[in-house]
Amino acid sequence: MSRIAVLVTLLSLAACAQPPQGFGGPRRMGRSEGLNNAPVPRDEAEKKILSTAAQVDRYLNVPEEDARLIRLLVESSGAKTAVELGTSTGYSGLWFALALRATGGHLTTFEYDAGRARTARDNFTRAGVDSLITIVEGDAHEKIKSLKGPIDIVFIDADKEGYLDYLKQLLPLVKPGGLILAHNITSRSSIADYVEAVTTNPQLETLLLNTQMAVTLKKR
Repeated sequence: MSRIAVLVTLLSLAACAQPPQGFGGPRRMGRSEGLNNAPVPRDEAEKKILSTAAQVDRYLNVPEEDARLIRLLVESSGAKTAVELGTSTGYSGLWFALALRATGGHLTTFEYDAGRARTARDNFTRAGVDSLITIVEGDAHEKIKSLKGPIDIVFIDADKEGYLDYLKQLLPLVKPGGLILAHNITSRSSIADYVEAVTTNPQLETLLLNTQMAVTLKKR
């Protein structure tokens, strides 16, 4: 099965759990027994990354379920060039690394707070994935202006009021067939403009997964 076929299958299965109309509806259903067990590492390197992730201070980080979704999307799509807005203490970055070590890719992640960036850098080093990740400190709205395309996948989990600006700046750099992930998409009204942008643009296709993550495809 090709990478594209795998990705389509994954998104189709995940979408089955989403609310049937728009981004509203009831909260996620209970977990299916056995489908969300702890991840099983395939080798010692993966075991080391997962062990480090389990010890990360989860301040302002995604839940494990959503981090695992990131890994699935990155690895199944074969993404090599990844961008993250909102490093925090590096939890999601470690899950990016699990996929990028398989695809031969690299993550550039942006963090405003110097203390959190320092903690994330320590976590990446401890997990042995620091060579796969570049942390950029400072205001991401300005720092991302130096990025060049093509970008395979973007993950937005930073200041909610800034989601639309991130989209406007990065969408031209995302390759056709690339993905844009946005977290906490239903939790704040401040993201309404972002939701409108990704659901009304005919060049985009967007699904809400796990009632948390908006996954947007830039059509080919």
